[in-house]
Amino acid sequence: MKKMYYLSTCDTCNRILKELELPSDFELQDIKKDPLTPEQLLELKHLSGTYEALFSKRARLYKERDLKNKQLSEEDYKNLLLEHYTFLKRPVLVMDQKIFIGNSKKEVAAAKKALSE
Repeated sequence: MKKMYYLSTCDTCNRILKELELPSDFELQDIKKDPLTPEQLLELKHLSGTYEALFSKRARLYKERDLKNKQLSEEDYKNLLLEHYTFLKRPVLVMDQKIFIGNSKKEVAAAKKALSE
C-alpha cells in the first residue's frame, strides 16, 4: 500500500506533500473529509507499534482537555484518534511495510530517501 494521510487545510502537510513529490500511484486521504476507519487505524498501529506513536500531543484538543495531566492507555489513544482527526500526528506516509509519522525534518528526510530507493 502506498498512501498518505494528511489534512488539506494544513500548511505543513501541503508543504511536505509538495516537497516529497509523491508518485501517481500514491493514494491521498484527507482525514478531515474522509476520517480514519477503525481498520485503517489498526493497520497504522501495526506498522507504528503503538497508538501513542500516531498521537499528536500538539493538538489543540489535547491542551483544551488537559490530557497531559491524565494517564492515557493505548485504548484511550485509540479512541481519541478515532474520535477526532486532529489527534493524528500528521502527515502519515505508508509505503508497503514502512511508515513515516509526523513532520519532523528527520522523518521527512527518511520518507524522501525511501521514495528515491
